[in-house]
This record gives sequence, structure tokens and C-alpha cells, in this order.
Amino acid sequence: MLIDPDKTASLERTIEIVSRSKADMIFVGGSLVSANTADVVARIKQQTKLPVVLFPGNASQLAPNADALLLLSLISGRNAEFLIGQHVNAALQIAKSQLEVIPTGYILIDGGVATSVQYMSATQPIPADKTDIAVATALAGELLGLKMVYLEAGSGAKNPVSTEIVGAVRSAIHIPIIVGGGLRSIADVERAWSAGADIVVVGTAIEKGEFQM
Repeated sequence: MLIDPDKTASLERTIEIVSRSKADMIFVGGSLVSANTADVVARIKQQTKLPVVLFPGNASQLAPNADALLLLSLISGRNAEFLIGQHVNAALQIAKSQLEVIPTGYILIDGGVATSVQYMSATQPIPADKTDIAVATALAGELLGLKMVYLEAGSGAKNPVSTEIVGAVRSAIHIPIIVGGGLRSIADVERAWSAGADIVVVGTAIEKGEFQM
């Protein structure tokens, strides 16, 4: 489950849904966040023992009281700020923390609508029908030493990452794959898993009460 720190008016209800769904972990973060991420992490930890993993849109979203950090590098884009710039800003703070750091290649796939991450990162998503580009990008991330790949259609995407892309990337790399964006039902989640995802992330659909059980 992905929780945006700015959308916590119904945090207690969201945590209850997460508990009922038997989720394995909670991701916290977003493309544009004004709330104090550490405060949100503390509220979550008061209600659940699930691991809390940071999914930061930039260096300001670090929270030392989380359990782990997806150190995201937007490898599908060509904006140096999100390839290495934000990482340099945060490096000393991360090194002083007790966070488990998981270097993760973040790959944005076109989900049928312009998304916040596309706008905020000033990068173009990989076209949904360009499976070869998605595979080559994921493979490059693995060869660079990244520990995970996150295939992302974007928050509120019209279409999730296709099973064709997930399956092709799964066949090409050996590191774990996370899939998120546009997943609105258990059937969507099961298709992503069947295609080869190791972790499937749901956020907007649960926040809006639209997830189809």
C-alpha cells in the first residue's frame, strides 16, 4: 500500500483497510509532499507493525523513523536531478540514519494520462507499446548495480503497466520487480503478479475507496 503524506485525513481508515487486505508493507511518499513525512510515519507505526518503506519524490521526504528507503533513480528519464542530484543532497543524511537503503531503478511507463511524477520530474514516460525500451532500461539498471526495479504507470494512471512489459522485464533481469500505478482491483494485482511482479503497489484506488475487492 502506498500512502501519500498529504492525503492522511482518513489515515486511520486506510490503515484499517491495509490490515484487512493482509498487505506486506506500507510505502510512504509522493511526487509533491508538504506534510512532515516523519510525523506521518510515526502515526502509521502507532497503528500497525507492518514495515514502513520510504518512497520519496525528493530529498525533503526523508524520515529516519521509517524502516527502509527506496533510493529511487529515475532511469527512464534524462533529468540529472532525479538520476543523481537529489541523491547527492540526501547522501549525508541517509548515511547517518539507520534506514535500510535499497537502490531502486524507477521506470515510468505511459499509463494513458499525464501524471504528477511526469510533470514534477520533467521527464517523458516510456510509451506503453515500447516493450524493448522498457526491457533495455531495466537491464541497464541491473547492470549498474541497482537492487530493484520499479515499473510505474503513475499515481491515478488510466492504465496499469501492461503484463507484456512486466513479463518481458521479468525475463530479462534477475533482481526483484515492483509494479505500481493504475491498479484498481484484485484482478489487476493478480495479473501483475502472474506476469512476474515481486511486489505490487496500490495507492490511489484505496485512498478514493475505488478498489474492487
